[in-house]
Amino acid sequence: MGSKKILIAEDSSVIQNITRKVLQFQNYEIDTAKDGLQVLEAMAMQDFDAILMDINMPKMDGMECAKKIRAMSDPKKSKIPIIAITGNARNYTAKDFNAVGINDYMQKPVNFDDLVEKLSSYLDK
Repeated sequence: MGSKKILIAEDSSVIQNITRKVLQFQNYEIDTAKDGLQVLEAMAMQDFDAILMDINMPKMDGMECAKKIRAMSDPKKSKIPIIAITGNARNYTAKDFNAVGINDYMQKPVNFDDLVEKLSSYLDK
């Protein structure tokens, strides 16, 4: 089986680059997007195995983007695992994330050991 492809949706270049390096070290193939609109454009052109989604992004936030992904007609794309990454998880409950179809979430600053573990738990199913 080839390497898994992860889409990192994050408007901070610093966080995007660190996350990319950590996940490439785990042999994941990485693509990035700076906002929710770029996520939807990327998904229209290619398939991913999981999305790491920042909640606070310009143009379209992670919550709205997750709703649009779950509404996609392609069953593979609409069921992609989405892990939210947020600096303000306290403003949201697990119920809020579940309501828009987000599978899991992590608080910033990201613990990359936990992130790798969480990702592999979704990708190894």
